[in-house]
Amino acid sequence: MNQVSISDAEWQVMNVIWDGQPLAAQEIVSRLSEQTDWAPQTVKTMLHRLVKKEVLTFEQQGNRYVYRSRIKRSACVKQASRAFLDRVFDSEPGPLLAHFMQHTKLSAQDIAELRRILDEKER
Repeated sequence: MNQVSISDAEWQVMNVIWDGQPLAAQEIVSRLSEQTDWAPQTVKTMLHRLVKKEVLTFEQQGNRYVYRSRIKRSACVKQASRAFLDRVFDSEPGPLLAHFMQHTKLSAQDIAELRRILDEKER
């Protein structure tokens, strides 16, 4: 995947698409209207930007435009996580993990999962 920068607003659009694709533009506008106060034209502008960034693809079906993601959510999450780690924590995962562990409520299940991951990393 090429390095693609997705804005916070574009993440909202992409999450709607990843959760329900393929989706017509009007369906995307409708779902986002439940979460935001964006005008339909704002959503359509973001869809156009995401197509231009090659994150989305579309096909015309009659008078509708139907959108699909070209990139898996997991690939975008991996890239955004890496960019955040590089930018905020100077590419050092230890301080990032320590920060989140100290400043986030963790359930017993979360702690068990972290222990399992750390045990795997130690091997």
